[in-house]
Amino acid sequence: MAEQHSSKSIMWVTIIVAAVLIAIIFPLTNKSFQSAGSTTGADEAELRIQPVARFELAKAAPAEAGAPKDGPTVYNSVCGACHNSGAAGAPKVDDKGAWAPRVATGAAALYTSALNGKGAMPPKGGAAALSDDEIKGAVDYILSKVK
Repeated sequence: MAEQHSSKSIMWVTIIVAAVLIAIIFPLTNKSFQSAGSTTGADEAELRIQPVARFELAKAAPAEAGAPKDGPTVYNSVCGACHNSGAAGAPKVDDKGAWAPRVATGAAALYTSALNGKGAMPPKGGAAALSDDEIKGAVDYILSKVK
């Protein structure tokens, strides 16, 4: 009978320990349970786990239709990107030897090349919003530098 009594006490101790463990673990895993440390709202948690940066595509603002730009301004904002560094085979503005055959063709041929594109250079140097007169002003500015 002593053996029966000891197995009953082991069974009750096991049941009590299981009940205590369930009473401790259940509130920790239950999503509706809130401890004193979790009083912050879901909005604050969302703010803390936001990505560091966001990327949004937007259309560029249209260029201002203000006064026409002069030759140096057009050159510095558009043409100089390639003609100052020689990118994509563009003749550098300070290389008079590279410009000599081009200057010999005349200003009208250079206007046509600048307006319609030539080689890797797109029409109007990629600045389609510029007027023909603004492009011609930039060509005249280059010619004044290379002569």
